[in-house]
Amino acid sequence: MTFVWTPFTLTLSVIVLIAAAFCCLISWRRSGYTRSMLWLEVLRFVLIALVVLTLNQPEFVQVIKPQEQPTLVILHDTSGSMKTQDVVNPLAPAEKAKTREESIAPVILPELWTPVEGRMKVVFEPFSSQPPTVEKGTDLNQALQAAADKHANLRGIVLLSDGDWNMGQAPSVAASALRVKNVPVFSVGVGSEERLPDMELAASDAPTFGVVNKSLRIPFRVISWLPADKDIKVSLTGTRGEKIEKNIRVTGMGQQQDTIEWKPEKTGEYELTMEIPVDASETLTDNNKLTIPITIREEELKVLVVESYPRWEYRYLRNALERDPGVEVSCLLYHPDLESVGGGRGYLDQFPSEKELFEYDVVFLGDVGIGGKQLTPQDCVNLRQLVRSQAGGLVFLPGFRGFQNSLQTSELEELYPVILDPAHPKGHGSSRPARFALTEAGRRSLLTRLEPDDSANETVWNALPGFQWYAAAQRAKIGSQVLATHDSDSSSFGRVPLIATRTVGTGKVLFMGSDGAWRWRKGVEDLYHYRFWGQVVRWMAYQRNMSQGESMRLFYSPDRPEAGNVLTLNANVMSTAGDPLRTGTVVVQTLSPSGQTDSVRLAPAGEDSWGLFTGTFTPTEGGPYKFVTTCAENGGRLETTIAVLGQEKELIGQPARTDVLKEIAQVTRGELTTVSEIQGLVDRIASMPEPEPLNRPFRLWSHPTWAAMLVVLLGVFWTGRKLAGLA
Repeated sequence: MTFVWTPFTLTLSVIVLIAAAFCCLISWRRSGYTRSMLWLEVLRFVLIALVVLTLNQPEFVQVIKPQEQPTLVILHDTSGSMKTQDVVNPLAPAEKAKTREESIAPVILPELWTPVEGRMKVVFEPFSSQPPTVEKGTDLNQALQAAADKHANLRGIVLLSDGDWNMGQAPSVAASALRVKNVPVFSVGVGSEERLPDMELAASDAPTFGVVNKSLRIPFRVISWLPADKDIKVSLTGTRGEKIEKNIRVTGMGQQQDTIEWKPEKTGEYELTMEIPVDASETLTDNNKLTIPITIREEELKVLVVESYPRWEYRYLRNALERDPGVEVSCLLYHPDLESVGGGRGYLDQFPSEKELFEYDVVFLGDVGIGGKQLTPQDCVNLRQLVRSQAGGLVFLPGFRGFQNSLQTSELEELYPVILDPAHPKGHGSSRPARFALTEAGRRSLLTRLEPDDSANETVWNALPGFQWYAAAQRAKIGSQVLATHDSDSSSFGRVPLIATRTVGTGKVLFMGSDGAWRWRKGVEDLYHYRFWGQVVRWMAYQRNMSQGESMRLFYSPDRPEAGNVLTLNANVMSTAGDPLRTGTVVVQTLSPSGQTDSVRLAPAGEDSWGLFTGTFTPTEGGPYKFVTTCAENGGRLETTIAVLGQEKELIGQPARTDVLKEIAQVTRGELTTVSEIQGLVDRIASMPEPEPLNRPFRLWSHPTWAAMLVVLLGVFWTGRKLAGLA
């Protein structure tokens, strides 16, 4: 038995016991030395002695020796990343590299661990997380934790892995718990810490649908881990066998981003295959191909062009849109100086009502503002709702009359991508033509892609005919993306923005700060002028045309959803009268590729969002999902199929994460070694000293039994005093 005391507490305890003994003797003498009082005083002294003993915290140390043989667990990784072929024999570097899985095969043979078996029980356990869902990944933390929970007398863990973990908590969590239990982890790193020689065709951000007989630009990215530059041929093959090829040059240890054009001739569901050839020096051949599902449909876009006077920009824009077979154009020409608006084929007599406006996909606002024979404040409110709630597009095309400056105090101010200079409401003009200068965002954007090749596109923009007037934009607003600026003129905030885009609510906005785009026809007719505005219209109307019925429209973000990532669902719902539905019960039923069903109830987006219902859904697997949208108020039903990309977490060819294994070994007081040095590790484990017996302290002073005994003795003492006739 041990005590927790100091010289002071020991001296105090002795003094208390001596004083207690003296008091007990005096009390016994006063009672006439009766036998009953003798036993009471003895019991009193014993109680005082026990209390003094308790205050000095007596403890017993219980030595526990393990009754069963300790266990050594050999955890070996069997996940997908272990199929990477990058393990080279250091004694024979010319030999073909083995996979990580093959390199650890000799290590998990029982014969290798014979020297250890006499002292420990050796258990071999594979690990590779296979959850109930179709998702596959590696939970290294769970593997270590499971080994510790399963084996009570665990002596150590040998971890054979490349250190790649992509699920669960960080392995350091389980490592910390193992350190508390005094269980070392001997990490055996497998695989190269350097990327294998490889060329990868990365996932392209292809659109989910296209239009028949319209060229579709499909972006792609080629990443090279080869030391030298390579000229390769990228091929795109459709479901019906048509093949398109494009030659590109990829720099060594770099990447090249480009687009390839495809023109579908028929409607329907397509599955495009993009592929690059396998280089002789590549070690991986299964990442040179991509499969892209896409839907081709007929196009029916409705565009409204609103202008004050028939300037050249308006005339050529109207002609370009009317010549597009997939676009239905309506025009409203105010003519403020005349008594009536412009008339003719496709012309409107007045600005559309709310219900009529929401049928348009894109609206072009020319040099118009709020005032007599122009827009009204209610028109601006409806335009704002078209963009925010109905996923519509709005293009601002200011002119030298400066009418659009009045929009800065209307409901459209929130949508405007730039801040105009109030000191120059009519913009700036000059006799010397100026030019557009693409920004870095403009060079990457498909909106300003007039030629497929980057250098050719830059050359075209530099050679485009100049403009002699531009709007006095001070700077772009926060959240706007500037695609092109003035090539020479600047404001106090930098170069003057001329082409800027912005996303507001569910829709898109574009600002074109010059009225000289019609000059792009010089020498090439309508090639670039038609191409640019055609891309603008389709970019803005893209989401609205994802899936639509008579009374509902469903669109989602992102365009290419991935398994495990949140998918935002938006629905525009109309009442039976054709007006935007303010409140209602809108439900989306989902059916996954594996047959699992779920439902998402879309909620109204807000009081100022007319007809817009929104919600979120997280797909758990890759493949085609079926979405059925219903509305109880209008009885509408809309079926949509969305292709979800599966997330492949177990990637082959990635570098081994030796740093993870090193951290686990350091935290648990183990060590990090390699497969080639495994025999030395076996010998060191075999010579490990026997684990020390477990010393478990038994705190007598705080045990409930000890406290109960004191209470019982106090009760006996009190009862004895009463029986002896004492107070």
